[in-house]
Amino acid sequence: MEAEYILMMDNITKTFPGVKALDNVKLHVRKGTVHALMGENGAGKSTLMKILIGIYNPDGGTITFKGQKVDIHDTNTALNLGISMIHQELSPIPHMTVAENIFLGREPLNKFGLVDKKKMNADAVKLFEKLGIKIDPRMLMKDLTVAQTQMVEIAKAISYNSSLIIMDEPTSAITEKEVEHLFEIIHGLRAEGVSIIYITHKMDEVFKISDDITVFRDGQHIATVPANTIDKNGLISMMVGRELTQIFPKEEAEIGDVILSVKNLSREGKFRDVSFELRRGEILGFAGLMGAGRTEVMESIFGIAGYDSGEIYINGKKVDIKTPRDAIKHGMAFLTEDRKRTGIMAVLSVRDNITIASMDKFKKGLFLNKKEINATCNEEKSRLSIKTPNLDQLIKFLSGGNQQKVLISRWLLTTPDILILDEPTRGIDVGAKSEIHRLMCGLAKEGKAVIMISSEMPEILGMSDRVIVMHEGRITGEFSRSEADQEKIMQCATGNHNQQ
Repeated sequence: MEAEYILMMDNITKTFPGVKALDNVKLHVRKGTVHALMGENGAGKSTLMKILIGIYNPDGGTITFKGQKVDIHDTNTALNLGISMIHQELSPIPHMTVAENIFLGREPLNKFGLVDKKKMNADAVKLFEKLGIKIDPRMLMKDLTVAQTQMVEIAKAISYNSSLIIMDEPTSAITEKEVEHLFEIIHGLRAEGVSIIYITHKMDEVFKISDDITVFRDGQHIATVPANTIDKNGLISMMVGRELTQIFPKEEAEIGDVILSVKNLSREGKFRDVSFELRRGEILGFAGLMGAGRTEVMESIFGIAGYDSGEIYINGKKVDIKTPRDAIKHGMAFLTEDRKRTGIMAVLSVRDNITIASMDKFKKGLFLNKKEINATCNEEKSRLSIKTPNLDQLIKFLSGGNQQKVLISRWLLTTPDILILDEPTRGIDVGAKSEIHRLMCGLAKEGKAVIMISSEMPEILGMSDRVIVMHEGRITGEFSRSEADQEKIMQCATGNHNQQ
């Protein structure tokens, strides 16, 4: 039986201060298969993968790879064994070329012992041709889009000719077309006998691409099943340990007066003539493909970036918002789509991350009222079900879902009337998603107005009172909740709305 498995991880245990991340877990991966690793954020998936590639050392347990017991004490050991990984958090070196990033540390040398750039570029071209990737390897990484960067990371992992590739959220930043392309690459690798561990929160992908599925929950192995023996509801139930009766718990809120009105807003090269209204108690969904201009519009409204022409009205009064501080004064909050880069402050505690945007509230003369800060943070922790050992914990050690809840809590303390949520549930598990959706409904019921940008069609359809669709910087469609469906939205998102 062992012969059919390329990888057997057994009784793996790992403890961090205050947290048992892995409790005697196992993961068995068959040769030449795609094995999905599922679980809520904080379930232990990433910790196990970091053990497999030598970033962490386990406290106990064994790893058997290709029939041999192995001790993987660093990433080079993993690569030499034939194990490579595409990380969820992209970390290219921006001022180096694409080819230099791919072959970093293993550059081809000429007879003089110098890096042979010509051969390196040629090798990159050959690799890209094999994978059907159209990127010039001489380009600097900083000039690539997020989607292109993701494809380069995928190519880099494959370039090691590994027999086991770990893909951690590989589709989080790429378009549907590129996802299909990636699946073609995965099918090709599987046909060559390569095994893939596939980590994602996107259920549809799991059932489309996987042979086997392993579920972790709270640092424990719950089950491993063939993908064709379980359905979506069964998988969710295993992941969260409970039935999620409604994935999108949309509750009706009373829609009130117009609170935000945007008229003919334009920014050269980004968007043009964007006009819409937002009402109190409303969740307004913004749909569209990557690069449609949705985030850029919101950045201009919030004062992160300027705009060339147009007008913004709040409660019927024209406002001039030049900075985020101006926007906050006008009762706005903006949850960024990239929580790692522009959201969390990784080296600060959970407490500091919650309170940093509203410190003035806690001032007592020249000093901060620490008792009030702790009481408020504990209230927020309880209200949003933030899982953390304590408020002193550095936020970087929290799961993605809990980091997102901390950021939402930060903005709620500024008591906004208008919340702009850009991809609020990207890369977080179904349980945390459901909690954030309930929170959004609660805010709408309180009379807050919510703008939700989402690239997930079920979320757009399930959570929005009204949907606005953008394509190439323009609004191409607007639908009420009852009118909106996937086909109409995709027609508008791809610019085919006039052909309906």
